[in-house]
Amino acid sequence: MLMPLASVARRPALAHSAGWRREWTQTWRGDYCKRHFTLLLPWAFTISSARTRVLGTRLERRCIHIPTVLLPPVLFTALLLGLWTWKCFMLVVFQNKIIYMPGFPPTARRETIADYARLCRGIEWREETTKASDGTRLGLAVATVPLPSGGVQKGGNEMPPADVYVLYFQGNASSTPPRLPDISSVLRLVSDDKAARPMHGSLTFVCLSYRGYWTSRGRPSERGIRLDAEAGVRWTVENHGRKFPGGAGGCGPILILWGQSIGSGVATNLAASTPIPAGIPVRGMLLETPFLSVRAMLEVLYPQKWLPYKHLWPFLRNHLDSWTNLGIIAETSRSTGQKMPNIYILEADRDELVPKEHGDQLYRRCLDLGIPVEKGAAPVAFHSEAIARGEGKKLAAQAIVSLAEKALDDTSG
Repeated sequence: MLMPLASVARRPALAHSAGWRREWTQTWRGDYCKRHFTLLLPWAFTISSARTRVLGTRLERRCIHIPTVLLPPVLFTALLLGLWTWKCFMLVVFQNKIIYMPGFPPTARRETIADYARLCRGIEWREETTKASDGTRLGLAVATVPLPSGGVQKGGNEMPPADVYVLYFQGNASSTPPRLPDISSVLRLVSDDKAARPMHGSLTFVCLSYRGYWTSRGRPSERGIRLDAEAGVRWTVENHGRKFPGGAGGCGPILILWGQSIGSGVATNLAASTPIPAGIPVRGMLLETPFLSVRAMLEVLYPQKWLPYKHLWPFLRNHLDSWTNLGIIAETSRSTGQKMPNIYILEADRDELVPKEHGDQLYRRCLDLGIPVEKGAAPVAFHSEAIARGEGKKLAAQAIVSLAEKALDDTSG
C-alpha cells in the first residue's frame, strides 16, 4: 500500500503540545517537498521508522521509503518477475496441451478419411477402433498394399509369405486424415519399387490416433500414449491372427515402427518396453525428424540465459527420451539374445525446429551401441515437410523396403 508520509505522521486528536505541533509541521513539510512515498511492510524488518508521539508514547511503524523516480523501474521489474513466474507455472501445469496440441487446428477432430480420399489416389483407407488397457477408445486408419511382387529364392526354398506391418506414430497437432495423402504416396512407391528385392506378401500400414486426437477419446500424456502404442501392437497381432488363423502366416507378422517428430519418442518408448507388448519384437524403426528428448528441446527453444524455461526440466512429466531409449533397446537385445532393430533416421534438410545435431547425435549413439543404423535427409524440406516433397517420399519408401528386407533376412536366417 502506497501513502504519503504525511498520513503516517498524522496529527492525533488529543495532542495539545505546541512543541509537538512544530515537530509535526516540519516533518510533514519536509517530506512533502521531497515527494517521498512510503511502502508499508508490516511483516518486514525495519528499514526506517516513522514515529509519532501520542499522549507521551511513541508508536513505530515499519516501512520502506521509495523515491518517486524509482517507482516506475520497481513496478516494471515486479511486473516482469510476475509474468515470468506466471508463464513458468503455466508451462508446468499445461505441458501436455503445449507439447501435444491435440485440438489444433480447431477442425482436427471433425475431419474424416473421406475428406482426403481423392488425394490418396487409389490407396484405400479404412477406419478401425481399438481400446487401450485403461479402456480408452482409440481410432486407427488402416491400408494394405502388396509388397514388391515376386518370390525370394534362398537355399533352393521359396521364402514363406511375409506380412509387414508399419505402425505409424504422428507428430503433435493436426489429426490422422490430413497425413494420409503423403503416406499414400509413400505406399505406392513401396509397392512399385522395381529396384527392391522381390518380396511375396503384403504391407499393412496402421496409423494410430493418440488419445485426444481425431476420433480417440481421452487426453494425451506420455503415460497414456505409451498405453496407446501398446494397444496398436495388440491390434496388429490380432489382425494378423484373423488374417491367418491357426498360425498359417508363415514367418509371422513383421513389425516396423515409424515415428514423426514426437512420434519418434513414442516409437523408441515402445521399442524399449520390456517385455514387448503381445510378444512381437520390433524389427525396424523409421525415425522422421527425431529429437533427443523434451528436455533437450527446451534448451533449443529457449537458449537465452535470461529465460528460466529451460531450467524447468525437473518438473517435466513428458520426456520422450530417445537417447536413453536407444541404450535400453541395446541392453535388452543383448540380455535376451534378440537381434537389434534396424533404424533409419530421416531428417529435414531445412528443419526449423529440431537442429541437425540431434539427428547426428542419435546416429552416433546407435553406432556406439552397435545398433544397425542409416541416415538420410529430405532436401529443401522443413520440419513437417520431410515426406511432403518427392525426394523425401522416395527416401521414406526406400527406408521401409530396406527395413522389411533386413527383417525378412533376420527372421529367415
